[in-house]
Amino acid sequence: MNRTLTFGLATLTLAALGAGYWLGARPAGHGQPAAEIGQTAAGSSATAQRKILYYRNPMGLPDTSPVPKKDPMGMDYIPVYDGEEPAGSSTELKISTEKVQKLGVRTEAAAMRALDRQLRAAGRVEADERKTFSISPKFEGYVEKLHVNVTGQAVSRGQPLFEVYSPELVSAQREYAIAAQGVQALKDGNEETRRGMQSLADASLARLKNWDISQEQIKSLASQQESRRTLTFRSPVSGIVSEKKAIQGMRFEPGESLYQITDLSSVWVIADVFEQDIGQLKLGSKASVSIPAYPDKRFQGTVSYIYPSLNAETRTIPVRVELSNPQLLLKPAMFAQVEVSTGAGTPVLTVPNSAVIDSGKRALILVQRAEGRFEPREVKLGLRGEQYTQVLEGVQANEEVVVAANFLIDAESNLKAAIGGFGHAAHGAAAPGATTAPADATKQTGQAKAVVHQAIGEIESMDPANMTVMLKHEAIASLKWPAMSMEFKLANPALVQGLKTGQGVDFEFVERAPGEYVITGMKAQAKRPQTAPGNSHSAH
Repeated sequence: MNRTLTFGLATLTLAALGAGYWLGARPAGHGQPAAEIGQTAAGSSATAQRKILYYRNPMGLPDTSPVPKKDPMGMDYIPVYDGEEPAGSSTELKISTEKVQKLGVRTEAAAMRALDRQLRAAGRVEADERKTFSISPKFEGYVEKLHVNVTGQAVSRGQPLFEVYSPELVSAQREYAIAAQGVQALKDGNEETRRGMQSLADASLARLKNWDISQEQIKSLASQQESRRTLTFRSPVSGIVSEKKAIQGMRFEPGESLYQITDLSSVWVIADVFEQDIGQLKLGSKASVSIPAYPDKRFQGTVSYIYPSLNAETRTIPVRVELSNPQLLLKPAMFAQVEVSTGAGTPVLTVPNSAVIDSGKRALILVQRAEGRFEPREVKLGLRGEQYTQVLEGVQANEEVVVAANFLIDAESNLKAAIGGFGHAAHGAAAPGATTAPADATKQTGQAKAVVHQAIGEIESMDPANMTVMLKHEAIASLKWPAMSMEFKLANPALVQGLKTGQGVDFEFVERAPGEYVITGMKAQAKRPQTAPGNSHSAH
């Protein structure tokens, strides 16, 4: 038993020694030294321990992916490890105190406020429909005489307007006069006869009243006991003659409007409020009205009615504002500007209007996290006031938001470029095989310290008018690009002067904006370059 165990141990020892000799004699890593294998293994272990945050577009476009993928030209997306994020990809911006002072950055705390919002709308002055009266006789007749013969004339209540002659009116007056005389003559007669005569007199009187004969005229007719040839029509209200159809001597039909009197002691202003603002209006809200004819005056009114209809062409809804007009300064058809205070009494979270960067698709606010550290946040906005805007989501009360110098980021399309400029020190070093653009190239491309990439290629087509050139270039190590065909912008159309299609060139270019590459230098090559076959793709 012990002899067997001793033999087995000896066999294992010999096998181990033989394996060690074979490994020592074998070339390390197929020609790679053993020391390098150890370094590679250590590097692979370190890389495996590093966390991949995402994969970025190899062409520098603002496009990332959480998983490995290829772009339309077949190029692999480049992994971005923890701690290697390019400036601008982080949600926090770091700016030196000196640069903050140079930019004039100013902040203000988000706070709870009652929004003071003025809703403005254009309108027009109109007469109060409830104070417009029409004079229309209820019988047939003729205009005998006009006392008011001008449209626009001011009249007072009870003022004579015109006199009319009507055979029917004369007949009705005689009937009433005869009936009144009969009642007086039969006052000592029997009861039945007196009642009959009184009924006739009452019917004649009702007929005259139904024809709008005034009580004074009826009393005069009863006292004189004789009919009058003409009847005078008087104004029912004080106002302005807004319409006059009566002409002396004309014949009129029952119900025909001869005069229209409008009382302008109070008027309406019909304001056209945009559809998106109508929900903020309430009945009884105070309104201030300005009239171009009286620039030094403000007229105060009240919102009395919101019309139920929408003008489909202008997307506005009429709103009625009632105004007092004792001096008759406001005249129908005048143009008016209406301001209605729609501020809510309940405080809401607000930031200054200048703090909001609105791209149309979304709104951003720069929040100061600490001295020189800013975080761009997407926010959801509510009502917008004269100086402040309500924030529904994205910012908390008492957080400092940037209210000055954020004009440097004026749209979502250049947000990443602006953030990259803020954090320039983090990525100012040029990639291997690239240089920094000189001052003149910087002016041409509009970048600060732009990285210049150098390459060789062949001209496939040129368009100097549009300042573009199509090049079939070799692999570019500084950008990790394979050989391919793509379109470049020209910083100056003179760069292609004297060059021809199919000619080999040496060229330099910079990235002016994400995905936009501009050639800043180009010259003919003495010997035509050999581009890698089968790798060209059309640039997008």
